[in-house]
This record gives sequence, C-alpha cells and structure tokens, in this order.
Amino acid sequence: MRTKLRIWWPNQLASSEPATPLNKNNLLLGWFASCSSVSVDVVVAFACNEASFSHSNSTLQEILRGVNGKMPVFLQERAAFSLLGQCVLYGRGNGKMLRDGMEGGDWRNSFTDGFDSVMNSRDLSDGKDGGSSCGCNELDGSHEQCRKECVENGLWIGLVYDSCEGYGKDVHRVPKLHHLHWNGQIVSHCNVHVVVYEIPVYGVHHFSLNLWKSSKPVKDPVKKPKWVNELEKNQPLLDLDTVILAINSAAAAKLALETHVGFKRSVSRFFIIISRSIAFMWQVLAIFVATISTLFYIVLQLFHNFSSFGSKTRIYTTSAMVFCTTWTQIQIRCCQILYWPIVLQDNGLRSQSCVEYKENAALHRNSMWSSLAVDLLVGNLMGLALLVHAESVCQWILTFANVITNELLRSGSVWLMGVPAGFKLNTELAGVLGMISLNAIQIWSTLWIFIGFLFIYFIKGLALLGILFGATIPAALIIDMVSIATLHVSTLHWVISLLYSWQIQALAALWRLFRGRKWNPLRQRLDSYDYTVKQHIVGSLLFTPLLLLLPTTSVFYMFFTILSTTIALTCILIEVTISMIHSTPYIKIFLWLMRRRRFPSGIWFEIASCQNDSLEFARHDKVCSSSKKSYRNNDRGKNRSSIMVSFLHSNFLSIGQVVLPHYRKVFSGVSDFAITSAHGALTGKRTVSTLGTCLPSTMPWLSIPAREYWCLCRNSVLACMEERDCNECQ
Repeated sequence: MRTKLRIWWPNQLASSEPATPLNKNNLLLGWFASCSSVSVDVVVAFACNEASFSHSNSTLQEILRGVNGKMPVFLQERAAFSLLGQCVLYGRGNGKMLRDGMEGGDWRNSFTDGFDSVMNSRDLSDGKDGGSSCGCNELDGSHEQCRKECVENGLWIGLVYDSCEGYGKDVHRVPKLHHLHWNGQIVSHCNVHVVVYEIPVYGVHHFSLNLWKSSKPVKDPVKKPKWVNELEKNQPLLDLDTVILAINSAAAAKLALETHVGFKRSVSRFFIIISRSIAFMWQVLAIFVATISTLFYIVLQLFHNFSSFGSKTRIYTTSAMVFCTTWTQIQIRCCQILYWPIVLQDNGLRSQSCVEYKENAALHRNSMWSSLAVDLLVGNLMGLALLVHAESVCQWILTFANVITNELLRSGSVWLMGVPAGFKLNTELAGVLGMISLNAIQIWSTLWIFIGFLFIYFIKGLALLGILFGATIPAALIIDMVSIATLHVSTLHWVISLLYSWQIQALAALWRLFRGRKWNPLRQRLDSYDYTVKQHIVGSLLFTPLLLLLPTTSVFYMFFTILSTTIALTCILIEVTISMIHSTPYIKIFLWLMRRRRFPSGIWFEIASCQNDSLEFARHDKVCSSSKKSYRNNDRGKNRSSIMVSFLHSNFLSIGQVVLPHYRKVFSGVSDFAITSAHGALTGKRTVSTLGTCLPSTMPWLSIPAREYWCLCRNSVLACMEERDCNECQ
C-alpha cells in the first residue's frame, strides 16, 4: 500500500513572493504525527535558518526538549516537537537553478545523487555518511549531529520549492517532496497532500474539531452488526486530534523557541514611551479597582460576621426561610465579589501552550466579571428609574393591589357563593367556603393598610439594592415579597386543595369498595377483597353526599388554583429572568459580534490543485548510461507521486449555537414542571411554585486579611496587562 503523506504547511511560508530570498539551509520545525505505518502527518510550525540558534548557549537538542516540555501533555504523548527536515528553493522559470550561497553544481549534485539513491530504494543502513547520500545538505556544527539522529530514527523530510507556480490566494511557495526518511526506508514515491493553513493566533482564530449538536445523542437500541464493531476497532489512518492540537500550538512553540534562543525584537523609542505610559495607567487602574474592591470586601466581612453571630436565633432562621430566594442571590453575589480576583488570574501554563486552550480559559475567566458588569448595569438603570419615579410606582402598585383585592378576590368569592356560570351548587357548603375566604381576605387587607405607609421606603430600598448589587438581588426580593403579599391566597388554596384532595381520595376508595377491589400499598397494586354488607352500606351512605358536594368544592378549588397558578407563573417569570441574567454568555456574544472566527466548529478543505509530481532534476555535469536512464523513466512512469494542494478552513458557530447551550440549562426543568403542575392540579396535590432553574454555584466564604485581598486584586488587574502584552508579542 502506497504511503500517504500529509504536509500541513503554514500560510506564512507559502504566501511569500517568489522574489523573496531564501537562506542556505531552511530548517523546518514541528511535529511528526502518525497512527499507521502507511500514513504520515508532518505538521510544520515554522521555518528558520541555522543562524537563529547561534546566540543560544544550549544545544539544539536541549532547545527542542525545552520547547516540547511547554506543549500540551496530550500532544507530548502523541508527538514530540522536533527538527523535521530541510527545504531548498528549486526554480524552473529561466531554466537555471536558483541558489543562495551555493555553487550550482554542488546543489545539483547533492539533490540529484539523492534522487538516484531514492530511485534505487536503498536502505538507510547502506549509507556510510550519516544520511548525506540521500541528498540531504549537511548542517554546521552540533546541528549536523541532531540531523543524523533524526535520520537514524527515521524522522526526516526533504522538501523543495517550485517558486514559479501559483495556487491562488497569494500562495506561491508550496513544497514538493524530494524524499522522506520513514521507518528505516527512504521514501520518495507516495501520495502527498499539502494542506496550507493559517497559523492560529489568540484573539483572532483557531481550529476546532468540536461540532455543535442541537440535542443530546440518542442511544441506538438496535444491536450493531459485527462488521461495524470490527470497523471501529481498526486503526484510523488520520489522527486529526493530534494534528489540530499541533496546529493550535504552533504559535506557542515559536514563542517558546524564541525565548530559549534569546531572540529580541527591535523596539523604537516612541514605542517604549507609549508602553511605559500604558503601564503606568494600568498601575493606577489596578490601585483604584483594588481599593474599591477592598472596601466592598470589608463591608461583606462585617455582614458575614454579624449573620454568623445571629445564625442560631429564631429570627434569623425564619427570615432565611421567608427570604430564601433573596438569600441565595446574596450568597451568589458575595462569592462573585470575593472571588473575582482569583478567577481573573492566569490559570497556568496549560492555557498558554495552545490557542484553543487559551481561548477557552479566557472565556471562562471573563464570563463571571462580564455577567457581574451587565447585572450591575441593569441594576443601576432599574434603581435610578425607581428612585426618580418612586412615588408614582408606589401609588400604582397600591392601586393595583386594591383592584385585585376588591374586584377579583372579594367579587369572586361572592360570585361563587351564588350560582356561578349557571351551576347549581350546594348553598350551605358554598356559603361556608365563601365566608372563610372573605374573612381571610379582609384580615389580610386590614394588616396591609397599617403597613402600607412603609411601602414607599421599600421601593427606595429596592432601588438602592439595584444600584449597589445589581438587578438580580432586587428581583429575588420581589419574588419573596410577592409570596408574602399573596400569603392569604396561598393559604386559602392550600386549605381548599386539601379538602378537594381528601374528597377525591375518598370517592376513589369508595368506588374500589363497590368493585370489590382494595389498594395494596406494599405491592403498589389493586387486589381483590371481600367486603361485608355493613361496609357496603356505609360506603353507599358516604359516596352519595361526597359525590354531590364535589362540584361545589371543585368550583372553589378551580378558582383559587387559577389565582395561585397566576402568582406562581409571575414569580417563575422573574426567576427565569434572574437565571438568564446569570447564564447569558455576554463575553461570547460580544466577541462573536466583533470576531466570529474565534468560535470554530469543525473544519473543511478547499482543494486548490491535484496533479502528478512532474518535478525533474537537471544534470549537466554527469552523463547517465542509457540503461540507467531508461530504468529511471520507466520507474517514474509507474510510481509517479500524486500531489494535492488544499486550504484548511473552519466552520463557525452562529449566535444561536453560541447562546443555546447556556439557556438549555435554564429551561431544562420546564417540561417536568408542567407535567407535575398538571398532575397536581387534577389530583389536588400541592405543587412547587418555583421552576428550579440553574444558578451559579456558591463557593466557600473567603476570609483573608484586607491587605492581602488588596494585593490580590491589584495583582489580578496587572496580570491582565501582562497577558495583553504577551498576546501582542505573539
């Protein structure tokens, strides 16, 4: 089976103009990746010359080991960063060899002799010069020893440029294979696929194999055939995971190598002045943010100590139960304020070694503060609006409560005591239930009259909470206050639902008595049972009045169920709004609008060229025998290599695909809540009044000295500056 060679070639090496001079020896650095003996992936990260390592005190092997140690662990296990080989310019535009610092004959002899040796398929062990017989140019000093080790290990590639060919998109330099040292053999005839890719850069783009899925995969109940299982066990011919990870790590590898060799960029004096001014501004900003955060930290610590002191009292326990939603949001907001400097700091070297890892770490790191910033912005807008219109809002709410109490609750109870919608109800039972409802409504209305003058202060306090802590805490407080204000409706609904449930259960038990069936609670089933005559008589006497009183109870139950469900839906709507404020990926939406390429989803190839290798090497200083020449021509005709050139592209996520996974958690319990509510409404069982949406997890309380917290906040802001400078260097 013919060897398949894929060369992943950086766009920066392919997009240079043909007139750009090449160095004497262009060394290729990157990764050899292979998951099969007949398939090889050569990921070229970048190219450099031997002079690049002249300023380093370390050997080339030590530099490569140091760079490989900074790569992702998964990539280190699959492939090592190494010296891949050489590439030399070969041109046919004017019929002469292009050379730089080498005599034409030497260049031709080197590659032509190697070509002859490749055509004869000689083994590596036959060469006595450490691999130079194959056509490889010898390197200088310790670099030659590294090359020989690579050749002995069977990991070396020789490439040539044909500078006069163009493939579109400003691509003029696509390499062609001269020979490949692989598994102890010199390979020249193979199927070559050159994939031109753009080096991923943090903040610009990267590649990813993760495909967006709109729903969870459904498990196939059908048993797979044996041939499918055997096919899945076969070794794949292409390890795309390793290749894409290597491509995403190319920029980090180049930066790490420049650090090892002591490479320094020339910087103008004006740029130094600007950089120092920006650094000074960052210092001032860090001090300001750290001071404000420390003030909040001190206030939160005082509040925490006070609440811990009174946590065992009955008042604290009762208030925590009544204002449970508000208390949960306060805990979340306190954790966000306390832990933001820790979350904002760098997550370690792993995120720096790969652009994809760095992008994911940055999104995770910035998601919390972006959510906090939007929450505070919305809270300030709401708070300022409430402060300006506090009196009108207070008057409108009191008027609305008055209308609900008089026009809906009182009028509805009186209507149910009569003949509602033409239904003939039991007058005595309807009168009792109606009077209980009217008395409860009147008592609760009287209580609210006495505390109504405090409502204006509650509105202003709500506005101040929104300005200081964001919109989620006032929204949670509104949920708790709505639950308190409608406590009389919830109580009446609970009482009547209890009566309705008992009545339904009694009728069901009496119906089973007439059928001679009995419910077995241990086995959860209906068993046959012989009832006595007295039991049948008592059952008949109870069944008739319960059945005739059921319409009266059902009408009151339906009325208060509708009211309670409306109140619950209002609270659930606010709860969903709070969860959406927490779950919305604001930083992702902003980055998607600014640069969509930062959200890849799968890859695809654009084929630019597909042809047979027609690269011929001229010989003017030697005369070949006719037999040897005819052998070479026949062998070329049989084993001519095919070359395909393509461009690597990415698919990108849409805005819905970016946001939907975050909202899926918010609405994951809607279906269960609807089913539970419907079942509870029919059976008279009390259902939950909250949706149970997903909220950010709370963390343990952070308690460190204020001075250390100030330093932590300052260092976090300065770490952002250092990360920005590091990204500019890349």
